Amino acid sequence: MAAHFHEVDVSEATGVARYFGIFHLPTIYLYRSGRFHAELQCEARPGTIRAVAAHLLAAPAQDEP
Repeated sequence: MAAHFHEVDVSEATGVARYFGIFHLPTIYLYRSGRFHAELQCEARPGTIRAVAAHLLAAPAQDEP
């Protein structure tokens, strides 16, 4: 499971929002060992987030958005 979560206030860090193309808040990107895996899109419930994150992290890394 995720070891770290980093919160970025895109109203303060607009460059980050532009770089990653963040248009919906909250936006969660999954990284493992510095490699991008996927954008997490699911119901905001702990069990659902854990299940979807585990499934996405089991797949090969993807190119960053």
